[in-house]
Amino acid sequence: MARDPGLEELLRDELGDRPGLSEKSMFGGRAFLLNGNLLCGARSDGMLVRLGKGNDGWALALPGVNQMLMGERTMHGWVRANAELYGDDALRRRLLDAALVYVESLPAK
Repeated sequence: MARDPGLEELLRDELGDRPGLSEKSMFGGRAFLLNGNLLCGARSDGMLVRLGKGNDGWALALPGVNQMLMGERTMHGWVRANAELYGDDALRRRLLDAALVYVESLPAK
């Protein structure tokens, strides 16, 4: 899976320089972590967002959002948004805000 530098830059701009934010190569793209917990990611096939198990129904109802798959394994609580969706500033912000709420509730690693 190839990286998406444009999406990576969008995510950096949205997430800013908040304390505890870091990046690393993961999932065939670039992953963003908050206090050591996975938050979101950028890959050529879309933006990955961690909403938490049971918190993703509203996002999956949006056209262009699918459950994240790792090979054939379903990653419950994670969604993938296609380029058309993550290109919409308001929708991207809504997904990231929901991910931040969830990940900020987790203990730091």
